[in-house]
Amino acid sequence: MTAAEAITFFKPLDPHKKITGPLALLSEVGLDYLRLGQPVNALSGGESQRLKLVHHLTRKSNEQSMLIFDEPTTGLHFDDVALLINVFNRLVEEGKSVIVIEHNLEVIKCADWVIDIGPEGGTEGGLIVAAGTPEKVAEVDASHTGRFLIPILAGQQARIAEEPRRPRPSKDLSRDIRVRGAREH
Repeated sequence: MTAAEAITFFKPLDPHKKITGPLALLSEVGLDYLRLGQPVNALSGGESQRLKLVHHLTRKSNEQSMLIFDEPTTGLHFDDVALLINVFNRLVEEGKSVIVIEHNLEVIKCADWVIDIGPEGGTEGGLIVAAGTPEKVAEVDASHTGRFLIPILAGQQARIAEEPRRPRPSKDLSRDIRVRGAREH
């Protein structure tokens, strides 16, 4: 049975939530469709990341820790991304440090701090193009992430195909990384 089916099945038999509590966490991170006993090696990368998240949520530890997630929204429906963001916020409220490597703009816009690495991929990347709050990253002309954050932060959907591409930054990024409206010195 799936985790969702197991919650329904065990709920009347589990007043202290020893069984349904951990299963409810699977639901919180959008994994309620997983089958109990399913081999871990059959999970996608995003599912594995979220299962790791559930593991940390079940531990009741007051110790400080840093959690690193690599593209945990892979394959997630928009509604499940919102659930995942809520869980990340819960971890932060519990005093955990959460680092998320992500391309999903809904996750990026909710971050306390963004580090945009680029300006392109592969040999054309590897440099810090922008760093700061999502709003500050959106102000950096050389940041592709910033360009796509602008409409998201304004509460609009990004129109990727319609947006004109910003000029490609030169190899000397110190010339290109400017905050709009900042004076040059």
